[in-house]
Amino acid sequence: MKNEYSAQVSQTINASLWEVWEALVTPEIIKKYFFGTDARSDWTVGSTLTFTGTWEGKTYEDKGTILENDPGKRLKYSYWSSMSGIEDLPENYVDITYELNEKDGKTMITISQDNIPSEEMKAHAAENWGKVLNGLKDLLEQNDK
Repeated sequence: MKNEYSAQVSQTINASLWEVWEALVTPEIIKKYFFGTDARSDWTVGSTLTFTGTWEGKTYEDKGTILENDPGKRLKYSYWSSMSGIEDLPENYVDITYELNEKDGKTMITISQDNIPSEEMKAHAAENWGKVLNGLKDLLEQNDK
């Protein structure tokens, strides 16, 4: 049974759609804006995705599976966090979706997280995704020509 809570955050970034897409699927770039995590995947549908690192002194190994990959438009994966305190069972995985839309040389990115178990975890997810998007925006816009 899926949980009822979802979180969604959006940000407009002064960068091309392909610059934003590259930042979503390139481990060296992901590490710079995504809490220092090491992301590993070949990004093909059905392949595994792992995020490893240390956060506030605790090591973590989060994981999931690539569910959709439509380059330049949409990336979706299932996700379970070792730091969530929730058992590693299929029903406890959330779905993370990144959607991109370009207009006038800028890219609107929306991140959605579905299957969140509680209102508290929804608020936490929205706050974290907001930080991720702000980091991504800062990183890509500091390279303005």
